[in-house]
Amino acid sequence: MVVKGQKINDRYQIIRMIGEGGMANVYLAHDIILDRNVAVKILRGDLADDEKFVRRFQREAIAASSLSHPNIVEMYDVGEDNGSYFIVMEYVEGKTLKSLIKRRGSLTIPEVIDIMLQLTSGIACAHDSFIIHRDIKPQNVLILDDGIVKITDFGIAMALNSNELTQTNSVMGSVHYLPPEQANGSGSTIKSDIYSLGILMFELLTGKLPFKGENAVEIAIKQMKDQIPSVCKINPEIPQSIENIILKACAKNPKNRYESAHEMYEDLKTAMDEDRIDEKRVVYEYPEQELEETKKLPNLKEINKEDKKEGKKINKALIITGSIVGALTLLFIIIFLIIPSASKTPDIKVPDVSGMTVSKAEKALKKAGFDVANETKEKNDDKIEKGKVIETSPSKNRTVKKGSKITLVVSLGKKGITVENYIGQNFSEVKAKLEASKIVVKSIEKSANKIDNYEKGVILDQDVKVDTVLVEGDVITFTIPELLVYPDFVNEHWSVDEVADFCGKYNINLTTETQESDEVEGKILSQSRNAGAEVITNSTLKIVVAKAKPKVEEKTETTKEDTKKTVTKTETKTDTKTETKTEEKTNE
Repeated sequence: MVVKGQKINDRYQIIRMIGEGGMANVYLAHDIILDRNVAVKILRGDLADDEKFVRRFQREAIAASSLSHPNIVEMYDVGEDNGSYFIVMEYVEGKTLKSLIKRRGSLTIPEVIDIMLQLTSGIACAHDSFIIHRDIKPQNVLILDDGIVKITDFGIAMALNSNELTQTNSVMGSVHYLPPEQANGSGSTIKSDIYSLGILMFELLTGKLPFKGENAVEIAIKQMKDQIPSVCKINPEIPQSIENIILKACAKNPKNRYESAHEMYEDLKTAMDEDRIDEKRVVYEYPEQELEETKKLPNLKEINKEDKKEGKKINKALIITGSIVGALTLLFIIIFLIIPSASKTPDIKVPDVSGMTVSKAEKALKKAGFDVANETKEKNDDKIEKGKVIETSPSKNRTVKKGSKITLVVSLGKKGITVENYIGQNFSEVKAKLEASKIVVKSIEKSANKIDNYEKGVILDQDVKVDTVLVEGDVITFTIPELLVYPDFVNEHWSVDEVADFCGKYNINLTTETQESDEVEGKILSQSRNAGAEVITNSTLKIVVAKAKPKVEEKTETTKEDTKKTVTKTETKTDTKTETKTEEKTNE
């Protein structure tokens, strides 16, 4: 149990608890080294006992600590103290977005756009660093008094998979914002965060959640199957351009969603432009999951009335029906029994011609007694070589009449993908797209200090020309910036000027602070960004520099005896002067 005054890792002194959740408790603490207040989140006991989770948590939390964005709560430290795993974050004095919604209900459209612009900007920064949050909800968003929002809980959310999320006490909070692909266990992508942002925007505009249920399973099923309600119907004052953003973000099929948080951000910026207010409702390009329509049950009273009215007509209907059935039966006997037996055309099996060339397949089919259609069908196939037969219609070994027409299905080869100009695009997103088509993606790193306008994760070059068609197993290699990390300024004895040069080179905002120390003046005592942490352009680095302690003047203690001697000397001197003056006066 954590108590007031306790020190975590001999550095963070607990002041008080400021939050309690299903996965962790949050405490206000004081960093005694850097003399600042921080928020310390200590993991729940049962999660700390799960070795697999702990390893994943440490890995993801360290990755998230490299994020630097005004709308993301900064993570300073991650570690373990006597079996308790913790993360240390920037302390933000604010309320959660959830508490604001509970107090206010729906927010105004300008407020919602302002909040969503900040959220999409922060999430876009995380996605650019290849980090997916996976648990975006208003409980994980803090809002300050000046309107600035801060996204928190990176690291914990990323370390938990969807199954573990449903095992926590916060399941009802998370499942309301859970994307369909996470609900059905298909995994998360950057588009999963976009779905959650859309649900959050719906709640900000209406003060309500779009999908409700008695338990988490019921809500998850609705996330997978039910279309999101219209915000325009809930509040007619909301323009169609705003609803379209929610519709596009909350599409069940990820293909119909925004390609990135950047794209959603740009759409939000122009949503209230005059030429967009009355734009048409979004129509999805790709099919969404079909929803089962509720069938109406017939009215039993009406059926009974109709039965009485029709009762008199039943006998006549039976006579007519019997006559029709008799005629059809006779026709069936003639067509299917008498005529076939007269013609006696034999039934034969369709031979297997898969893997043959078209000419060989035609010869084999004609030899077996079949007619071959002039036109062929074509489709991609991963196993059958291009130009050879995949299958036939009717299919092989099926018994049909001799002389039946057989259509050949010919292979177009492996399904390929046409290479685009990927230079300037995000490497992670391009890699995922190509690997989905089973293209082998490799990368070559180029030193960041040799690159003008260094931007992390952006493709600098590609070795395959545009419009080339790649198929499964083909390789494409991209040149990307080498990962740049912070040096150990403290132990490698960097000077302040050298650190300043480093920061200027990579567009890092440097702040310095002095501290009295016994170390040599000018020595760097600590750095806010850990050695080995990834360098993010426009982030802030703080260093603490040693300052010499002021010199203290030595004081000589005076003894009583010394004082006595001094007094005696003074008296003697005074007496001598007096005597001399008296003698001079007498002589006069």
